[in-house]
Amino acid sequence: MPIDTSETDSTLTKTSKRQRRADALRKRALSPVRILIMVLMLPVTTMGIAVGVYLRTSDFEREEALIHLIALAGCDAVKNVAPGPFLTGGPGYHPRNDPDGDGVACDTIAAAPVADAVPQQTGTRPSRTVGTAKFVRP
Repeated sequence: MPIDTSETDSTLTKTSKRQRRADALRKRALSPVRILIMVLMLPVTTMGIAVGVYLRTSDFEREEALIHLIALAGCDAVKNVAPGPFLTGGPGYHPRNDPDGDGVACDTIAAAPVADAVPQQTGTRPSRTVGTAKFVRP
């Protein structure tokens, strides 16, 4: 009885095509350029996840929470997004953005010096604490 080789030849051809496709896919997946891009994108991906989690779990509304995050970078960064000033306990307020300690961060109105004012001389210097750091005014 003769063996039908046409069926076995087509099976070998299909297997080899499948094998070639698998090899090509494996080669693309393990490409050094692709691996480098994935490694470099890891901090960006992590930051995106962290911001998303913060926006969902924050006590502020999404827009306010985003302003609060941007204000962490400083007053210069947040002034393009939202007008200040930011009050204590509100979105955008961070103690380090409040240099005079009056409860208003990123206030743009500077107090005009009064010429007739006499500086008070007291025995103690005024100080302010932020976290565990203590700031003494000269």
